[in-house]
Amino acid sequence: MKKTTIVTTLSALALGAAFAAPAYAGVGACLITKTDTNPFFVKMKEGALAKAAELGVDLKTYAGKVDGDTESQVAAVETCIADGAKGILITASDTKGIVPVLQQAREAGLLVIALDTPLEPIDAADATFATDNFLAGELIGKWAAAAMGADAANAKIAMLDLAVSQPTVGVLRDQGFLQGFGIDLGNPNKWGDETDPRIVGNEVTAGNEEGGRKAMENLLIKEPGINVVYTINEPSATGAYEALKAFGRENDVLIVSVDGGCPGVQSVKEGVIGATSQQYPLLMASLGIEAIAAWAADGTKPQPTPGKNFFDTGVSLVTDQPAAGVDSIDTVKGTDLCWG
Repeated sequence: MKKTTIVTTLSALALGAAFAAPAYAGVGACLITKTDTNPFFVKMKEGALAKAAELGVDLKTYAGKVDGDTESQVAAVETCIADGAKGILITASDTKGIVPVLQQAREAGLLVIALDTPLEPIDAADATFATDNFLAGELIGKWAAAAMGADAANAKIAMLDLAVSQPTVGVLRDQGFLQGFGIDLGNPNKWGDETDPRIVGNEVTAGNEEGGRKAMENLLIKEPGINVVYTINEPSATGAYEALKAFGRENDVLIVSVDGGCPGVQSVKEGVIGATSQQYPLLMASLGIEAIAAWAADGTKPQPTPGKNFFDTGVSLVTDQPAAGVDSIDTVKGTDLCWG
């Protein structure tokens, strides 16, 4: 059984129709991402720029030097306020620490939209356009457990997380994976407090390849018998694979991830990654620009997906080894939908 939960183009157009206007000359907007090198944020920027050009919105873009660079993001918000922008789209590195300056922006009349990474609390933004990150983790967790079968009871799991500050996106994916795999959660609002002996440990990666390699090395030293690796994203999965290869373990360890970029889908096709949850950053950003245009025009704010406190931009599990009871698409479809 295969199907996808991706938001269709028609659905996106239906939402966009509510924001339609001939042009928005003079409307300023800002996009602030965690970095400008991660393919996910590159695609997000591409989507925002394309939609801004289509609508006539004046978009300025900013990014942290590395994932976790909150100071650069705070400075960018302050610049946007001073420039008289109408709205800010942001993927926050520190989902708590950024809130005070974003509150200043809202008090100044700017619409604040979180992309991909919910703020803490989520209502610190006027709206959130994001993947259901818990579901993204849950899908790869269910798939991994199904792929292992009876051996899942004896799994030795490496958890390659994002950052010690535990931004929401990292917590949601981590906890979703564990629940999907069948592991009892501790406090679902943080990672690392689980007591299941199958978890070898948690290491942080900064969401990049080098971080993934170092994190994997550290956990392999702790437990050479690791046989399942959860990774926060595909760049860190690539690094983890390189470390496993150096240890001669690349062929007997199951790696799962989240992103769905074209390189990641190719890694699934090649068997480097067993399965990945694909998300849609271009859609998040383009809808965000439309929302700022609507806000500037008549004060309209976007509404969340019914039953959720954010607008869900969709997620699909990509694998060429479908598992019973876990909805998925193959790498052919995943390649059609990928980015980066």
